Amino acid sequence: MAAAKPGAMQNANALKRQQSREQWSLLSLALPALLVIVLVILIPVGWLFYLSFLGGEGQFSLEHYQKMLKYKSYARTFITTFQVSILTTGICILIGYPLAYFLAQLPNRIAGFFMLTVLLPFWTSLLVRTYAWLVLLQRKGILNDFAIQIGLWDSPIKLVHNMTGTLIGMAHIMLPFLVLPLYNAMKKIDRDLMQAASNLGATPSRAFWQIYFPLSMPGMVAGSLIVFVLCLGFYVTPAVLGGGRVIMVATQITAILENQFDWGAASALGVVLLIATVLVLVVASRVFKLDAALFGKGS
Repeated sequence: MAAAKPGAMQNANALKRQQSREQWSLLSLALPALLVIVLVILIPVGWLFYLSFLGGEGQFSLEHYQKMLKYKSYARTFITTFQVSILTTGICILIGYPLAYFLAQLPNRIAGFFMLTVLLPFWTSLLVRTYAWLVLLQRKGILNDFAIQIGLWDSPIKLVHNMTGTLIGMAHIMLPFLVLPLYNAMKKIDRDLMQAASNLGATPSRAFWQIYFPLSMPGMVAGSLIVFVLCLGFYVTPAVLGGGRVIMVATQITAILENQFDWGAASALGVVLLIATVLVLVVASRVFKLDAALFGKGS
């Protein structure tokens, strides 16, 4: 027994040294990625926080945050930002869910062809797509002319430089970000489950809502969060199609830098938006079990 103890201790020490070497090896492999994260994310975000607390004389101050509480225009900007993001996400769900369901029912070769039409907008510049909608939606644009010709309305209606045009352009740009994860989740659903439900007497609608829809929820939650978070920081589309009437946080930050060149006020807006986005993700992770939605864990 006495001879066995030193041998066991040596084996344990050797195992610890091996585990230590493996950990250092993994750390060395991850070091370049960690360095990129520090340089691209941590340092810029830290600098953003630092600037937001600098007053007019370069000293620590809360004046930029106090202005947000004092002036109602800041509150309206955040309300508009979340309103546009929520409505865009809702429109993408209404359009994207039937589209993803249709693609998921097709054979793989045909679905791949149709998926190219979903991905096609990615091959075109965001600015080009936005100005294309501006041409289509203006008073003398193609859509108004066509609608008048077929009798949908008698005179041109305002479809651009307002909330309507902004939502149309945003939904068009964001739709692929919802369809892709949703389609991926739907393709993993076993079709035999629907057939089994039918054999047990369930109607097609009941089988869909009780079996198919819950199984597709992880993809829809992941896609919706991607769309929502991207919308929060969007600038080009609201600026062009909103015509200065749809003021989002990114638009407000640009206006502050162009007109006042006040990095502190702009940084404070960015910090508040960043904190709000993190809070949304935290709440979503608790309510929708975000880890399961993104990585397919759980039932």
